[in-house]
Amino acid sequence: MVLFTIQHEFQYEIVRKIYEGGMGIVYEAEQHGARDFVKRVAIKVIRQNYADQKRFIENFVGEAKLVADLIHTNIVQTYQLGETRGIFFIAMELIRGVNLEQFAQQLADKNRILPKELAVFIVSRVARGLAYAHTKTDRDGRPLGIVHRDVSFKNVMIAFEGDVKLTDFGIAKAKGFLVDQEGEVVAGKADFMSPEQASFKITDPRSDLFSAGVVLATLLLGKNIFKAGTPEESRQRVLKMEIPDFRKLDSRIDDRLNEILQRALARDLDQRYANADELLYNLEHYIYHSGYGPTNETLGKFIRELFGQSQPGAHQRPPGSDTEVVSKSNTTSPKR
Repeated sequence: MVLFTIQHEFQYEIVRKIYEGGMGIVYEAEQHGARDFVKRVAIKVIRQNYADQKRFIENFVGEAKLVADLIHTNIVQTYQLGETRGIFFIAMELIRGVNLEQFAQQLADKNRILPKELAVFIVSRVARGLAYAHTKTDRDGRPLGIVHRDVSFKNVMIAFEGDVKLTDFGIAKAKGFLVDQEGEVVAGKADFMSPEQASFKITDPRSDLFSAGVVLATLLLGKNIFKAGTPEESRQRVLKMEIPDFRKLDSRIDDRLNEILQRALARDLDQRYANADELLYNLEHYIYHSGYGPTNETLGKFIRELFGQSQPGAHQRPPGSDTEVVSKSNTTSPKR
């Protein structure tokens, strides 16, 4: 029952373009309210050439409705879905920081190695966000069945304060929210997707755990073991390449960390982590079992020093996606 209604129109003033992806553009904007109230937000806008495509609009709107109620410290928050002059936009949390792709590039440019404890800490925060999303229910307590399907370097952000945020649920699977062509097309970053996703099979939350394992391995090694010259070659490596003994690739990786990686990257679903909580427990136990371990403040100090930020500042390139979509008819993958 509604107690009363407040009618108000938000006003957004676009400050600058901060990201341009294949299907959308993200801007930094100022949201204005009464008595000179100003809040900085990110505005995600559909590209004009997609604005009249019904299915794309349905998914854009579905993404906004899905993430509107995903309120968690490790997920970028959505504030509003709007429409102006026939163009839809999403107002969302502005993250002053970088995504993991930019983070990794800065490490390489400065010839720095990410401490393994921080690598594990980052992925443990991703696992926290996934554990929340995977078990999210609707208002009647029915599971939404969320699978992100695009856990990758571009969709994990680190704020200069040290917060880790999972973003871009644009190709997520969830009951009643997004148009799903699973089994006919495969969408996502080929070198981060799970084997079942890469082979056009129906995915469940364990698919995201494989992708989280790829993120962890890539942070530790400084390279993605599945990345090849083309998305299709990467997809084939995900399907067929032998998972290495990571202890032989980096001497910092001990037996326990190698076991975590092997289990996260198991192609056999029965051998993989059963849920994100289980992965989260193993990651946190690894970094905290002997006492003090990394925190948001530890990571924040590291990233600010890496990017030359004396304090949390204005350098930012927030959520965006260059999601690759591969049609089943364009591959030689056998039918499931």
